[in-house]
Amino acid sequence: MQLDPDQLKQLRRLGHALKPVVLTGAAGLSEGVLEEIERALDDHELIKVKLAGASKEERQAMTTEIAEQTGAVVVQTIGRIVLLYQENPEKSQVLI
Repeated sequence: MQLDPDQLKQLRRLGHALKPVVLTGAAGLSEGVLEEIERALDDHELIKVKLAGASKEERQAMTTEIAEQTGAVVVQTIGRIVLLYQENPEKSQVLI
């Protein structure tokens, strides 16, 4: 899914007030964490994930893997926080 700059800006604005709903631990990105991210994306469409206990390069690799495994769009990355969006056609409220 490709988003234009205006859509990304709107999603960043909506995501500003969100709290991380999924936290990765020292073990990194496990199958259970990926399942939880997918469930949260299905429920909320726009979520924050906190990537704890990893170096900058490891966080970048985990962000790429999350996007590939879930099909979500990485809207923004700031430090250890990643903002992800995945459209859910079954939702009645459209974010973008």
